[in-house]
Amino acid sequence: MRLKLTAKDALIIVDVQRDFCHGGALAVPNGDAVVEPLNSYVEAFKATGLPIVATRDWHPPNHVSFRERGGLWPPHCVQGTTGAEFHPDLKLPEDAIVISKATHPDEEAYSGFEGTELAELLRGKGITRLFVGGLATDYCVKMTVLDALRLGFTTLLLEDAIKGVDVNPGDSERAIEEMLSNGAIAINLSDLKL
Repeated sequence: MRLKLTAKDALIIVDVQRDFCHGGALAVPNGDAVVEPLNSYVEAFKATGLPIVATRDWHPPNHVSFRERGGLWPPHCVQGTTGAEFHPDLKLPEDAIVISKATHPDEEAYSGFEGTELAELLRGKGITRLFVGGLATDYCVKMTVLDALRLGFTTLLLEDAIKGVDVNPGDSERAIEEMLSNGAIAINLSDLKL
């Protein structure tokens, strides 16, 4: 497959934050490995002047996803903390659009579309095709991709720029299968005509 970027494309980088990378509060195994390929996608989108969106968990300190409130996870990506910052090696351009999610203490939000203005923003720019990568395959990437498909966006999963948590062995593989069976298209950087 050889894909050419068009004016209707946007890059969505999901939650490449310090807490999800090596040494973070909720580190994804080998999560740092997504940074280099994502930087290559960023370069391609920058070179053509296309939108680059970075989603981030931006939790209040008492968020419902934290174990203290009965959630699954240790505290992570708390608003204003170092752990909530984007990975220092991720080369986001200055005009990247940052979408904060899961900002309300009592509402979980894995998808970049849930409780945010992302869909309206993309539609306002005439975007119809999304290139999605980041962390973690089996949670926020999966939910962002499934929402994108449900909202009618053609959605390309960047297979070389995702990593999963795998709380249960095979979760990431099952998540990829679910995304593809719902209409996502798996691609790698080599599929792009640069």
